[in-house]
Amino acid sequence: MRRLIPAGLVGPAELTRIGSGWGAFVVLLLIHPLLEAPAPAVVLILVLTGIVAVILFCAFGVVKQAEALAHRLGDPYGSLVLTLSIVLIEVVLISAVMLGPGDHTTIARDSVMAVSMIILNLVIGLCLLVGGLRHGGLRHNRVGTSAYLTMLIVLSALAFGLPATIGENGAFTTAQAIPIILLTLAVYAFFLFQQMGARAVDFTEPDAAASASSKPDADASPPIGEILSAHRREIITRLVLLVVTVVPIVLLSHDMAALLDDGLGRLGAPPALAGVLIAAIVFLPESITSVRAALGGEGQRVNNLCHGALVSTVGLTIPAVLVIGLFTGQTVVLAETPADLMLLAGTLVLSVATFASKKVTALHGAAHLVMFAAYVLVLFS
Repeated sequence: MRRLIPAGLVGPAELTRIGSGWGAFVVLLLIHPLLEAPAPAVVLILVLTGIVAVILFCAFGVVKQAEALAHRLGDPYGSLVLTLSIVLIEVVLISAVMLGPGDHTTIARDSVMAVSMIILNLVIGLCLLVGGLRHGGLRHNRVGTSAYLTMLIVLSALAFGLPATIGENGAFTTAQAIPIILLTLAVYAFFLFQQMGARAVDFTEPDAAASASSKPDADASPPIGEILSAHRREIITRLVLLVVTVVPIVLLSHDMAALLDDGLGRLGAPPALAGVLIAAIVFLPESITSVRAALGGEGQRVNNLCHGALVSTVGLTIPAVLVIGLFTGQTVVLAETPADLMLLAGTLVLSVATFASKKVTALHGAAHLVMFAAYVLVLFS
């Protein structure tokens, strides 16, 4: 009788990570009443430290499964698995916050802005810095990278630029929100269709793309359908392991929001800093995978993970929150402050300039890190 789960895929390490992640979430639920009351600073520090430790432990398990899937499926499919699993959960969490009690008119704007600055400047800057120092520079597929940046410019303009100019008090009217939802979903769906279909080669490493275009069909790599058929059980098992390990990471990050708000409030830190820290932790598995790809000299994989994550975040989050706003009557403020709009525009221009080159270097990475430092400066201003 054939094994339902291939041998060696689910071992003690995987089970321990899953158990620790879900166990920590259950413990948080049990002690939640104690944390609702003003808890001593020592208790907050201990709980936060425990949460971060569990998240880091689980994150390495996610990275392991994501890298195995990327190796098996190849890019862009392997990177899409990790990206969409994290982004979809993030979208669900933001939607859940909006549907819960309280006033959350700027939750989507603040979350997506934080994710944009973290991915485009902190993570990519760090990847280019370490990759450039180790390999002298990273090569990437300029056609695929250009597609990502084109999407980010369009989606950012629709999400943050338009409501600041044509919206009412920073929010779209119903007549404006409906076409924005349709346009965003249409261009994002078309992008995914192209990325996973006719233009998939544009999102592979430059050497692989050149090899694929020069090989006859008989010598080309097997199509994704054949890979899925030949390794179906392994792929399904790794997908399940990835998802059940990612979910507690995001849930723990979400539950941590109240603790961070309390702690940062006592320290006098800006409230927006909590959103930045949560966004950083939610995308921690993808960030670790991106840095490892940079250290391995995989420039296009860094692009697929980072730019692909942000395209999916904006392309899915903005329509979701606008739909919720329409059905619940909530105001969804998307217009950014002038300072944040300037930083976002500068970051997009910097990204276009950086990736216009065939080879990106540590100097490019340092420039992106400086832009992130400027974002942190604005947060505390």
